Amino acid sequence: MPTAPPATAPVAAPPPPPRLGPWSRTWRYLAAVGFGLVLWLVVVSDLTATEPVDEARVGGVILLDLAVGVATIGLLPLRRRYPLLIAVLTSAATAFSGFAVGPAVLATVSLSTRRRWREVLVVGGVWVASGIVYEFWQLDAGSVAELGPVFTLIAFGASLLLLALVVATGFYIGARRELLHTLRQRAEAAERAQESRAAEARHAERTRIAREMHDVLAHRISLVAMQAGGLAYREDLTRAQITASAETIRDSAHRALGELREVLGVLRADDETVVPTEHEAPQPTLAELPALLADADEAGTPARLDVAGLPGGDRAALAGLPETASRTAFRVLQEALTNARKHAPGQEVRVRLAGAPGERLLVEARNAVPVGVAAASPAPGAGLGLIGAAERAELLGGSLEHGVERDGRFAVRVWLPWPS
Repeated sequence: MPTAPPATAPVAAPPPPPRLGPWSRTWRYLAAVGFGLVLWLVVVSDLTATEPVDEARVGGVILLDLAVGVATIGLLPLRRRYPLLIAVLTSAATAFSGFAVGPAVLATVSLSTRRRWREVLVVGGVWVASGIVYEFWQLDAGSVAELGPVFTLIAFGASLLLLALVVATGFYIGARRELLHTLRQRAEAAERAQESRAAEARHAERTRIAREMHDVLAHRISLVAMQAGGLAYREDLTRAQITASAETIRDSAHRALGELREVLGVLRADDETVVPTEHEAPQPTLAELPALLADADEAGTPARLDVAGLPGGDRAALAGLPETASRTAFRVLQEALTNARKHAPGQEVRVRLAGAPGERLLVEARNAVPVGVAAASPAPGAGLGLIGAAERAELLGGSLEHGVERDGRFAVRVWLPWPS
C-alpha cells in the first residue's frame, strides 16, 4: 500500500514591504527619472554625433525613446501591487527606450526584494532580450554600426553587470527588511513574554494573598459565629459572662476587619504598586500554635496537643524547621480547626506532631464526627480550604490526606519535608 509523502512545513511568507512616506517615494522617482534622463541624453548625443543617414528617422527614434520612458514612469506606482508584471513591462520597454532603463531599474530592485529566483530569471531574460533588440535594431542608425561587434559586446556586458547590481541590491534590501522584521517580532515577543511574566507574578501574589485571606478570615469569622451562637442559645449566662463574650466577639471582629483591610488594600492597588513591603504583617508559624489552640478553646472546640513524636517530646524541636514548612503546617492546622468548628462544634480536636530532622514532619488533626443534629447554625463554607491546604503542601514537596476513618473520626494529615 503506497504511503503518503511526508508533509513539509509551510514556508513562512516574506514580510510585507514597509509603507513609504512622501519623501521616500519622491527620491525614488527622482532617481529613476534622473538615471533615465542621463541615458536618454547619451543616446541623443550618440545619434547626433555624426551626420545621420535619415534625420526624420533619427528624430522619431529620439521622440519614441522619450515617450516610452515617460510612459514607464507612470507604471511605477503599480510596482508593489503587481511587481512581476511591472518589472517585465519596464524591462521590455528598454528595447525601445534608453530612458526606460531608469524606471526598469527601480521596478527590478522592487521585485528583487521579494527574493524569488523564478521571477528574477523571468525579468532577467526579458532584460537581456530587450538589450539585444535595442543594440541591433534601434541604434544602427548612429555610430554603433561603425564600431561593429566590439561595442555590442561591451554594451551587452554592461547591461548584464547592471542587471546583476540591480538584483543584488534588491536581494540585500529584502534580506535587511526580513531581518528587521524578525528582530521586531522577537522584540515584540520578548515584550509580550515579559508582560506575561509580570502578569503571572501579580496573579500569583494576589492568589497567595487570597489564600491568606481565606485562611485568616475563615478562622476569625468562625470564631465570631460560634461565640455569637453561644450567646443566642444560652440563657443561663450571667451579665459578666455575656459582657466577656461580647468583648471577645468584638475583638475577633476588629481583628478580622483589620486583616481584611490590609488584604483589600493590596488587591486594590495599581499593578505597579503590588509589591511586598517591609510593613507587611509577618506570617504565622508553629511558634504561634499555643495562641491558635487557645482561640479554639475559647470558641468551644477544645484542642489537645500531642508532641510525643517529636525529638525529646518537646515542641522546641520545631525551631529548626524551615519557615515555609512551619507556616504551611500552621495554616493546615488552622484550616482543620476551622472545619471542626463548622462541622463538628463542641467536639474535641486531637492535634499530633511527629517526625525528626532528615525525615518528614507529620501534622495530624482528628475529631469525632457528630451524629444527628449538629450546631444550630453552622457557618457556611466553599469547601476549598482543604484543597488549598493540599496545594500548599504539594508546593513544598509534601502531601495531604483527609477523610473519615474507620473509627468514625475525621482526620487531616499532612507530611512536610524536614531537612536535617
